Amino acid sequence: MTPKNRTILGIDPGTTVMGYGIIEVVNNEPKCVILGILELKKFDDHFTRLKQIYDRVAGLITQYKPDEMAIEAPFFGKNVQSMLKLGRAQGTAIAAGLAANLPITEYAPLKIKMSITGSGSASKEQVAFMLTKYLNLTDLPQKLDATDGLAAALCHYFQTRHTTPESKTFKSWKDFINQNPKRAK
Repeated sequence: MTPKNRTILGIDPGTTVMGYGIIEVVNNEPKCVILGILELKKFDDHFTRLKQIYDRVAGLITQYKPDEMAIEAPFFGKNVQSMLKLGRAQGTAIAAGLAANLPITEYAPLKIKMSITGSGSASKEQVAFMLTKYLNLTDLPQKLDATDGLAAALCHYFQTRHTTPESKTFKSWKDFINQNPKRAK
């Protein structure tokens, strides 16, 4: 059973920029607590970058005490070395969550985009725009890796919010929209 009140940390892992966002859910209403990025370009050594990722994720967990963590899965690219480095970055963020005994869920980029925008091929800008509508955000960061991290957290909320005994089933698309007006804006 998923509680009505919880805090979810979302991570968009990266080797040059890691995005993160935290939402707090109170009475099944999510709100943005924080979103940001960790710049890693200034560190030449890959292992130093991994330590920075671990330290930042652990720091977010210590400061905001999330109940769960959602992380974007690496997508397969043509460059095997880049994929390996991205997998290490994701694994490091996961290790920080595991060290804090957080339940962790991984979502494919397509799943996150579909959950937020209704389209698996949505751009980063479209995801950010929908986040502004759903979470009433006024200022977006310059780097959309932050909104990607926030999107992972909100995707997890969308995927798990109807697992409570009072969850509703929808008979049609119209029924869904009537019960979720904020998602149709």
